[in-house]
Amino acid sequence: MIASRFRTILYTAMAVVAVAGLADATYLTVQALTGETLSCGGSPDCFRVLGSSYAKLGGIPVAMLGALAYFTVFTLATFAAFGYPWASRFLALIAGAMFVMTLWLLYVQAFLLHAYCRYCLFSAAITFLIAGLLIAVPPSARRSGA
Repeated sequence: MIASRFRTILYTAMAVVAVAGLADATYLTVQALTGETLSCGGSPDCFRVLGSSYAKLGGIPVAMLGALAYFTVFTLATFAAFGYPWASRFLALIAGAMFVMTLWLLYVQAFLLHAYCRYCLFSAAITFLIAGLLIAVPPSARRSGA
């Protein structure tokens, strides 16, 4: 009973955190699609990162893929909170893919572009938080999905 309640709280927290990531990624997607200038507090690094060739994957803005991923996490975390066992399995796959992509994008910012985007760093923090919350789900609950 306690593990079930704790599981529900963790999945609910993941859903809430995913909404923050969705807002960030949606803002960056709109910027990428409209060509609008971001308000980065006067930092030229944002423009270097978001204007680089790494900001698109196959012609699709990475931010749009992020928005889709965050929406998927929100949806799956909500289903998992209501006890659907399949949702927790898919959630682990999506969060794992997001984590790996985030590590790659952080590497790109640090070692290839030598510039950091505040919005991208916020997204990375959100992804790390989602991964941490997923790891915190009690092991028996993760295995059985209950």
